[in-house]
Amino acid sequence: GAWNSSNAEALIRHTVNKKFTIFGWELGNELSGSGIGTSVAPDQYASDITNLHDIVRRTYARFGKRMKKPLVLAPGGFYDANWLTQFINKTPKNSLQVVTHHIYNLGPGVDTHLVDKILDPSYLDGGSSPFSGLQGILKTTGSSAVAWVGEAGGAYNSGHNLVTNAFVFSFWYLDQLGMAASYNTKTYCRQSLIGGNYGLLNTTTFVPNPDYYSALLWHRLMGTKVLSTSFSGTKKIRAYAHCSKESQGITLLLINLDSNTTANVRVSTENAMTVRTARRHHQNRRSKFTRMSSGSKANAHAREEYHLTANGNDLHSQTVLLNGKVLAVNNTSGSIPLLEPVQARLSDPITIAPFSIVFAHIANVTVPACK
Repeated sequence: GAWNSSNAEALIRHTVNKKFTIFGWELGNELSGSGIGTSVAPDQYASDITNLHDIVRRTYARFGKRMKKPLVLAPGGFYDANWLTQFINKTPKNSLQVVTHHIYNLGPGVDTHLVDKILDPSYLDGGSSPFSGLQGILKTTGSSAVAWVGEAGGAYNSGHNLVTNAFVFSFWYLDQLGMAASYNTKTYCRQSLIGGNYGLLNTTTFVPNPDYYSALLWHRLMGTKVLSTSFSGTKKIRAYAHCSKESQGITLLLINLDSNTTANVRVSTENAMTVRTARRHHQNRRSKFTRMSSGSKANAHAREEYHLTANGNDLHSQTVLLNGKVLAVNNTSGSIPLLEPVQARLSDPITIAPFSIVFAHIANVTVPACK
């Protein structure tokens, strides 16, 4: 039957009366498609979301521009092309601003093959289907709504201890962020800040897990403009490029899924971003980093690099190293450690150690899209 909106309307009115700033209201949780436990038909969901939109519009109407009206989001479920197409087609164009979907594409947390999936480039590639499919639906239906990942924990039922809260999960998480952005996903909500085995913070000590630092570096370095990127070489390297958040240059995200092979890569910005393997070799997995003087004239011909590796080269470690140094919260102040880069000459290839992640900020490069 139709959604009984009385409680929700009372809650929305309460937040308005208290002058709380609400970013958005989402209707339902995993009720689309086949649903989890139960489901709602797309035509009924469209009617219900229109009701929610009308409630928000009426409640905020008396404030005019003095109080920003929240977004209306739906359905907050798993990607189902047929269901979403019907739902969006039957929803009035102005009633829905954001289409949300959830991602747990690694399967159940009890799966003993989670790490194998995370390190498999073909498996990671398969994660693009919901992103590309949803963009196709939004385009063909003429919807003005944008796509969000409303919830993503990778492995459902609270994840897996020492996998989804360990260094290895940053391979999946950052690859997801890069892939989602390349398909025009506007927001990616991680499950969760604290909770289960996939929290960004330890549930007992609140100490940041590796994904916290991965997310923080992404936030600080990767701008909102996504550059078309291709990688020529081993499939074990995942490559993404954005206009930089802190300059008119670019920032690369490079992920090495190989356990033994170091990749040395060079970057070309002709036509599209191309990352090519310069040479590949096996080496001791202990990486060395050289810091150039910040006052050096060579800085105009340098790039900043952030190399993330697991403590002790253990993928299940919950401690991450940045450029060879352990990242740890200050025990006295509780402050997050400085995330400082090392500098490398632009003429040198970017070295990506086995089982490592590299953010490379190249400020002195001309890319028209980034101006």
